[in-house]
Amino acid sequence: MNRISKLLVFLVLIAFTGCMEWDYGKMEDFSATGEGLFITNEGNFQYGNATLSYYDPETKTVENEIFYRANAMKLGDVAQSMTIRNGVGWVVVNNSHVIYAININTFKEVGRITGLTSPRYIHFLSDEKAYVTQIWDNRIFIVNPKTYQITGYIDCPDMTTESGSTEQMVQYGKYVFVNCWSYQNRILKIDTETDKVVDQLTVGIQPTSLVLDKNNKMWTITDGGYEGSPYGYEAPSLYRIDAETFQVEKQFKFNLGDWPSEVQLNREGDMLYWINKDIWQMSVDADRVPVRPFLKYSNTIYYGLTVNPVNGDVYVADAIDYQQDGIVYRYTKEGKLIDQFYVGIIPGAFCWK
Repeated sequence: MNRISKLLVFLVLIAFTGCMEWDYGKMEDFSATGEGLFITNEGNFQYGNATLSYYDPETKTVENEIFYRANAMKLGDVAQSMTIRNGVGWVVVNNSHVIYAININTFKEVGRITGLTSPRYIHFLSDEKAYVTQIWDNRIFIVNPKTYQITGYIDCPDMTTESGSTEQMVQYGKYVFVNCWSYQNRILKIDTETDKVVDQLTVGIQPTSLVLDKNNKMWTITDGGYEGSPYGYEAPSLYRIDAETFQVEKQFKFNLGDWPSEVQLNREGDMLYWINKDIWQMSVDADRVPVRPFLKYSNTIYYGLTVNPVNGDVYVADAIDYQQDGIVYRYTKEGKLIDQFYVGIIPGAFCWK
């Protein structure tokens, strides 16, 4: 083929490609009204198989892969968490470095925040300001949800890029508190008017969760690290922290080798739930941890936990073997099993509509 023929072929290919529309699949129409529960399924790290599920408690029906089906594109790599504000769901996809904004009834994408390092959770201060925590970064990102733009950063003290880890956030007055998890042992206090860390509190190794109860007490649970960890290994603990004084009021110690996680509250903010092999329940006014679990371990991997804010039903995510589709079990607040349904791979977090 001579040079002129090659050029003609090249030009034809360019013209054809310019007119092509990439077909990623058929988009489905959804109309989910009323109460519902979103489940973020992490998928396997670096496999890009994260998914989003939706469950209707009234009809006991579940729709899986709703993001893909509504938008004809995959959600990405490691769906970490989801938060709803003003009818928009914000789905944090950790290893894809993105937060998708979706309509919570149609599941259609309405926007996205990109340029993030490895996002974990988003906390809204207003319609135009939110914080995004990160892993493998020593900064918390400040974003404008209206424009989907990164507008600033909060430097976290005594962290490097390699050891940087900020997780869940709760707010008390003008202060946002955040637990520092991976290879960390602190709770940070951020002044939302200056966007500066103004204080920090040392707790045990690797605080995994953070909630605020009806008495304005924060609760965090540490996993204690692991044997052989360069950061250390210790018995985990549950901490009660006064939000006003930012001091530890009570420490409930577990046994070395326990692996507690996923502290949750009911709607009233007076009952705690967490995973430690079994599912445990405790009043926020208790002086000691219970001796009997709320739900017994059943030779599986309890991985996620939530409480229905309307009726107190308890939902437990089972990762099974981290490879196949997981199961969510639904119990009454008395502990009676009333439903179970399959979702995606490694169901890790819940978000109530």
